[in-house]
Order: sequence, then C-alpha cells, then structure tokens
Amino acid sequence: MIRIIRRQSPARIIAFGFASLILFGSFLLMLPCSIRDGVTLRYIDALYTSTSAVCVTGLIAVDIGDTFTPIGQCFLALLIQMGGLGVTTVGVGIILAMGKRVDIKSRSIIQEAMNLNSGKGMVRLIRSIFFVTVLFETIGAVLSLLVFIKDYPFPSALGISIFHSIATFNNSGFDILGNYQSLIPYRDNILLNIVTCVLIFFGGIGFLVICELWKSRLNLKKISMHAKVVLSMSAVLILIGALLIKLTENVTWLGAFFQSISARTAGFATYPLSTFSKSGLLVMTVLMFIGASPGSTGGGIKTSTVFVLVQGIRSAATNKIEKAFRYTIPEETFRKAADITLLGLGVVVIGTYLMSVYEPDIAVGDIIFEVTSAFGTVGLSTGITPNLGTDSKLLSILIMYIGRLGPWTIATLWHFSKGERIQYPEGNITVG
Repeated sequence: MIRIIRRQSPARIIAFGFASLILFGSFLLMLPCSIRDGVTLRYIDALYTSTSAVCVTGLIAVDIGDTFTPIGQCFLALLIQMGGLGVTTVGVGIILAMGKRVDIKSRSIIQEAMNLNSGKGMVRLIRSIFFVTVLFETIGAVLSLLVFIKDYPFPSALGISIFHSIATFNNSGFDILGNYQSLIPYRDNILLNIVTCVLIFFGGIGFLVICELWKSRLNLKKISMHAKVVLSMSAVLILIGALLIKLTENVTWLGAFFQSISARTAGFATYPLSTFSKSGLLVMTVLMFIGASPGSTGGGIKTSTVFVLVQGIRSAATNKIEKAFRYTIPEETFRKAADITLLGLGVVVIGTYLMSVYEPDIAVGDIIFEVTSAFGTVGLSTGITPNLGTDSKLLSILIMYIGRLGPWTIATLWHFSKGERIQYPEGNITVG
C-alpha cells in the first residue's frame, strides 16, 4: 500500500494525506470521551467538524464548546495544528525528529505543498516552520491568558488560551467559548483583539515571508520580490477592507480593522454577521475569496495571485512589460494566476448553484457568503451553517477540501502528457 502511494504524484499524495487525516479526525471526534454527556453527535457533523479543522476553516455545524469535552477539544486542536502546518510538513518533521534523512520524494512533496520553486534548503525550512509556529503560538497563548484569566478559572483559562492561540495562528476560526458566540464578548478588549490580529496576520503571510523577515531583521530592502508583494497586498487589503466595513456597518474602528483581517482567512467575529448590511457582506466576500498568501495556513486564491492579475491587466492596458519592485513578472505567472482565479470562481459559482438547489429557503446572498467562506477556508457565516441539510454539508466539505488544497493542486491530480506530438497552426480569436 505504501509503495503504491509513493508512486503517485506529489499532488495526489498531498490530497490523500489530507483526506486520510479528515477521516481519522472524524472517528476521534465520535469517541465517547470526546462528546459531552447528554449530547448526541451525528457522524455527518463530526465529519464536517473534522474537515473544517483539518482545512483550518472554522465553519461549525455544532458548537465546539457545548458539544466536545476537553479531550475532544484537544483532538480538535491537534487536527487544526496538523492541517495548518500541512500533513506533509508534519510527516517530514517526524522523520527529522527520528534522526532519519529526508529523501527526494519527500522533498518534492513539500515543494508541491508549499508552492516552492526549488527544493534547496528544505530541511532548514521545515525546522524554521516548527520553530516559528511554537514561538508565535506560545506568545499568543501567554498574552491571551491575561485576558481569559479574568473570566475563567485558571485551568479553563489556560485551555482556552492555548486553543485560541493554535486556532488563530493557523487561521482557523474555532473557539470553545460556547453558544456560537465567537469573540463577540471581547469586541472591546484591545489586548485580545490586537493579539488575535497579529497571529492571524503572520499566520496568513506564509512561513517563507516570516523567515525572510527574520533573516533580514525587518529590513524590507533585503527581502525578495515575493515577500514584498505579500506584505504590500496584505496591508492594502486590510486598510481598504477596514475602511469599507467602517463606512457600511455600525462598528468601531477596532471592530472594522479586526473583521477586515479576519475575513481574509481566520473566521473570527466580534460582531454578529447576521446584522451586517449586504454591502458589508459583499466586501467580506471579496476578502474571503482573495484569502491569504502562498505557503501560509490560509486559503483563497491568494494575495500574490491578485497582484499578478492586476499587474497583467495594467500591462495589457498600457502596453508595458509586467513589472513590480524593479523585477519583471514572468508571463507564465500571469497565466497561472488567471487559471487559479477562474478555477476558484468556478468552484464558488457551481457550489452556490448546488447549495441553492439543496437549500431553496435560504437567501442566495447567504449561500454565496457561506460557499466563499468554505472555499477561502475562512469560517465566517451569517448563521446558516448549523441548519444546512446533509447534502449541503457534504458539498461544503468538498469545497473546504478543495479550498485547503488549492484549485490548482486539485486540477493537477491527474497526469498529463509532456506535450502534444502534433502541432497545429495558430488561429485568430477575437476577445474583449
């Protein structure tokens, strides 16, 4: 069995790894020790929760705090951690911890999973990823504890803080506060808002960018073009999103800033989204569709994809070479960005259509928001998730799975020939 799996392409191995972890997680969540006394959990809801955790989404069919015991919540945190780091990253980390060498096949899988252009320095990168994760999550847990200790006994506050830090850095909008309340009770707590935003931001820009910032000692002149694109796009989206949300919703500037960051990948809410206007939900839908950055714990089509698309359109309109930060953007990069965007739109459109068929009584606006949240592995919802039927939940599971792996990885699960033997003359097609 293992030999058969290792013969497959890296994309297939990654897809199989995530699917296996989701199924294993669903069985863990169904164990009697995972479920609180007097609570009945259907398998479809356990599967949905496991998928949401492994795909670091945060959409919930049942309330985490009211349904699962501390043991079940530990299982959930473990699934979030493994899903955020990536199954292959965790696997290679275990290999390194055992003192064994990482073979070429494992390196190619990591390269595929993290969208790397080269396999050089792979072992060093994996070690850096684990170090960065432990560092950020430890600091986040300690600072969160200063907030939760005021409302909960120390053991409960410690557990909530650790869970919150893991979920936040991995951009998964799970909480264990109970009653589907997310972080609404702490909307005015400046410390928790800032800590959560910082963890979301660094978890969303990607491990490669974090490592570059660390090595350059925050000297932006010494970082790569990719890092500059990620940081600039993230800043622009956060500011524009916060401004538009503030203009359309009755929220504070802190709330607008928080929701702008959370909407791109995390899924935490400090205000009930069911009270948001259609324009505010539209802004958040766009942010969710764009998502995080390559090599991060978030989903969506990615910030760099949007940047390349904008630069490509600008280049076509002005008849100039695609360039940014004194670098030329390769033409094939624009083509890949366009492919990813079209594939992402296809997933959202088809998913919205099917869920509208399954749930005719739910407003199409809420369905678009739900489907985009699943695709972007965000976890925000207008409140319709627990009321979805089995068909809709299975559809959402598939969309979350596609969103976590990425539409490009899904599209390349099948082997393609290296090239056509027969060449045809180029034809003219009028477009635009």
